[in-house]
Amino acid sequence: MFSPFDDPLTAPLYGDAEVAALFGTEAAIAAMLRVEGALAKVEGALGIIPSESAAAIAGAAGAAKLDPAAIGLGVAEAGVPVPALVAGFRAALPKEHGAWLHWGATSQDIVDTGLVLRLRDLCDLLDARLASLVAAFAEQAKLHRDTVMAARTRNQIATPTTLGAKIAVWAAPLVTHRERLAALRPRLLRVSLAGASGTNAALAGKGPEVMRALAGELGLEPAEVPWHADRSGMAEFGGWLALVSGSLGKIGTDLILLGQSEVGEVQAGTGGGSSTMPQKSNPVSAEALVTLARVSGTQVGGLYAAMLGAQERDGAAWPVEWFVLPALAAAAGAGLRTATGLAGSLRANPERMAKALMADGGLMMAEAATFALAERMPRPEAAALVKQAVKRVRDQGGTLAEALPAAEGIDWRPTLDPAGQTGDAGAIVDAFLARI
Repeated sequence: MFSPFDDPLTAPLYGDAEVAALFGTEAAIAAMLRVEGALAKVEGALGIIPSESAAAIAGAAGAAKLDPAAIGLGVAEAGVPVPALVAGFRAALPKEHGAWLHWGATSQDIVDTGLVLRLRDLCDLLDARLASLVAAFAEQAKLHRDTVMAARTRNQIATPTTLGAKIAVWAAPLVTHRERLAALRPRLLRVSLAGASGTNAALAGKGPEVMRALAGELGLEPAEVPWHADRSGMAEFGGWLALVSGSLGKIGTDLILLGQSEVGEVQAGTGGGSSTMPQKSNPVSAEALVTLARVSGTQVGGLYAAMLGAQERDGAAWPVEWFVLPALAAAAGAGLRTATGLAGSLRANPERMAKALMADGGLMMAEAATFALAERMPRPEAAALVKQAVKRVRDQGGTLAEALPAAEGIDWRPTLDPAGQTGDAGAIVDAFLARI
């Protein structure tokens, strides 16, 4: 591709070298050759092609050097890389063996199974990064389990919470994403071998046997029903990639808001400078998480469009995946790498947090005051009294504790202490830590 994911100017921020390598030309060719070699090996073992030819093809598959440009010209003619790949590989083999190459398979079998082999490596890579990110957030959640701060709903200060609880809420979806990935792998990592139009007619009744043997050779799941025209596995995986990016984008959004100049409660990363304003430290990494999430949200629809293929194969629908999957994978990979750096460098500013807790005379404790009074009078009356006190603070200044009516048995200062009104925040952290 040519995009911000691989442009030298922007790839260090938005791209990911390890993910890019899995979608690179060399990886694609090597994976397809591996499938051709494995197919020949199992067909030789089953007596479908001569064993000598099977051994020659399988032995040469890992060392064959093919010209990507020649394969590209073949794609321009055939719409898929396999005919040119097979021609190039066959030319490198002794004639008597090359004739048995690609026996009974169709181009899509080789392309899809080769892609699945690379997606398996991608799943391993992203799962390992998710595990590292969750571990980093677990340490931060544990450290800040009781760090009291203001929760905000609809961009307004709401009630007290803790930074640890906020981090647990950030990280819990990442644990779920690991569970989702484990569940979807069998539906994604399946061998494709169904022949020209999905019936394996060329294998003369041995199609299921060859398919299962090929799956075993490659370490993939068998597919008893062909998935040439069923792209739901790819769409599901693309949706998973977008979910990962979306969860990371939410974290980035919160970090941007918490790090604003006038808030400054939480910082993460090193920040980026401005060309004209030396005082600024821009949240570049957090912004990148948001950008990548937004890009993923717009891209994933392409995989659902690719599901609408006509009949047994659609050369207009299937290739849409080739455009979309690399972008979604790059976004998820770059996002996980960036988020792990942010999680490890996250730091709190308790002074700024305390300032927000007492903003407007401690009005954020209005809910606590209402429920304290509701123990002594009907709740509607308690709510009305607190609303009057809130109005008094806003109009005349002072604190909520000073404006509230005296009530027998209520000491407003400890009752309105934010540290005592964080509810289940600590338990939320504990539940998250127990889960992982």
